[in-house]
Amino acid sequence: MPEFTLMLRDTGEMFAKLGPAEIQSTIARYRAWFDRLATTGKLKGSHKLRDRAGRVVRRSGSQVMVTDGPFAEGKEVLGGLFIIDAPSYEAAVATVNDCPHLDFGSIEVREIEIMRT
Repeated sequence: MPEFTLMLRDTGEMFAKLGPAEIQSTIARYRAWFDRLATTGKLKGSHKLRDRAGRVVRRSGSQVMVTDGPFAEGKEVLGGLFIIDAPSYEAAVATVNDCPHLDFGSIEVREIEIMRT
């Protein structure tokens, strides 16, 4: 079955305007969504990326440039990702229709091309 990555993007400030009870409620919604993926066998893995940390590496001519990231150019940052099993793009997109992250940002759905060595 094909695997898809779900890349969660937002402004990096999704909890800044929420009170403690709202934060806990939002976390519970994410946990319920995550648990449903796990119990249905769709979830292959997930990772939360550290907020406000990272590096961006680029080549400029013969120089390799390293800048603090991920905020250098974008208004949206990649906050985390999930890897799921789904038979098609349509099924993968249907999986995120009720994800609480859509209240705060966007989710990029991409099929994984397995690279064999």
